[in-house]
Amino acid sequence: MATKQPIISIALLAAGALGASAQSGSSNAAGYSIATPKPISPAEGTTTPSAQATQRQNPYLGSVPAKSTGTILRLSLQDAIAHGLRYNLGLVESEHAASDVRAERLRALSALLPQISATATQAFENISYQEIGLKLPPIPGLPALPTTSGGFGYQDARVAVSQRLFDRELRQRYQARKEDERASALSLKDARDIIVLAVGTAYFQVAASAARVETAKAQVAAAREFDQLTANRVKSEVSPEIESLRAQVERQSAEQRLTNVTNQLEIDKLTFARIAGLAIDQQFELTDKPLPAGLAQMTLQGATADALSGRADLASAEAAVHAAESTLRAEKAQRLPVLSLNANYGGGGRNIGNFNQVYEVAGTISVPLYTGGRISADIGQAQADLERRRSEYADLRGRIAYDVRVAWLDVSASSSSVHVAEKNRGLAGRALVQSRDRYVSGVTNYLEVVQAQEAVAAANENYIQSLYSLNVATISLARAMGAAETRLPQLLGGK
Repeated sequence: MATKQPIISIALLAAGALGASAQSGSSNAAGYSIATPKPISPAEGTTTPSAQATQRQNPYLGSVPAKSTGTILRLSLQDAIAHGLRYNLGLVESEHAASDVRAERLRALSALLPQISATATQAFENISYQEIGLKLPPIPGLPALPTTSGGFGYQDARVAVSQRLFDRELRQRYQARKEDERASALSLKDARDIIVLAVGTAYFQVAASAARVETAKAQVAAAREFDQLTANRVKSEVSPEIESLRAQVERQSAEQRLTNVTNQLEIDKLTFARIAGLAIDQQFELTDKPLPAGLAQMTLQGATADALSGRADLASAEAAVHAAESTLRAEKAQRLPVLSLNANYGGGGRNIGNFNQVYEVAGTISVPLYTGGRISADIGQAQADLERRRSEYADLRGRIAYDVRVAWLDVSASSSSVHVAEKNRGLAGRALVQSRDRYVSGVTNYLEVVQAQEAVAAANENYIQSLYSLNVATISLARAMGAAETRLPQLLGGK
């Protein structure tokens, strides 16, 4: 029987792109689907090409790794999450995206503030009267107007100020950028929950693989013992040779399973290192083992209410709706008059020694009369974007309730599976002991022992898989409810 092992399908947790879109200055508050990894056979000992492509595309499966310490790190789940929150590429990119959105908000604010500049001019000119069309009628007794003014120079130094006294469009655009910045900050907070889910899932994947290795080692030891026992019985002509052959096949199969699960453990450790931000050559040990933790004093209704009030991505989606509303008001405000003031003050003359005071003050009112339909098109586009944001917000509320319910059901089912698998493991162990005794006593043949060994292997695998699924479902529930950093220790029994 081939050993089954789950693969990390963390790509599902980031099916929607995170947070804010820095280039457009708007937030994409898409949700994230929660899925329990499904078991696959690790016989090939490698990840699938599609999984490798996903790791290249999904920033939450990568990191900016720290340098190797040269020692063996002992990592608890809390330590691993803290390391991931520092080095995971998804959070690094989210922080850069938040900086871009913050720059957009400052740029919008700058358009509302006075613009002050200073200029100094040293000019040398020679004006052609014919070029500018300046002519004088001939006057008797006076020389004709020369063709040029002749060379002359002057200096001018001024301080200029310009200010939009009333521009509703700019004010609304600034409000939109403020909401974008708030949405980006909330998306950054939500990114931390995703990293908790990613690191936690990878952590328990390694723990489960390590448990499979220990189980496989025990199976190899038992298979070798029975191989030797069967060989002695055949040599003593107590058992037929075919039983020795079966024992050899069982031993070699157990050794092959050990090779496969050991290889998978190393791959899972590399995957965990990439997610948590460890160097590829960093040696580490995990101190926390999968625990049969379950739901504490909590109800599904309470968990859903906490999620709808505490999920950062939902708050980010709401801020994105407000930003779209401000953008729509800004587009409509293009039809309103704009009042601005421009002024400058300074001095001018042939040189600094004979400067004269110069200044200019001008108030301007600008009213758009005809724009060729551009404003109507901008309003239509902003209205469509607002409707899209509202639809995304409504969808995300429903998706959060769905995520909580699915994670709740997974925790409940996995918790029950753990109890059943634990009982089956004990029963399979007792059946194996009895089969061995019956075989040694000559009551049965080796086929019964082989079947009992396979039953023990299946029971151990089911227990490991059930325990792993329970812990992953618990992490998924913490992420679905929001604030996973503080909620996860409570759900995992305080660890």
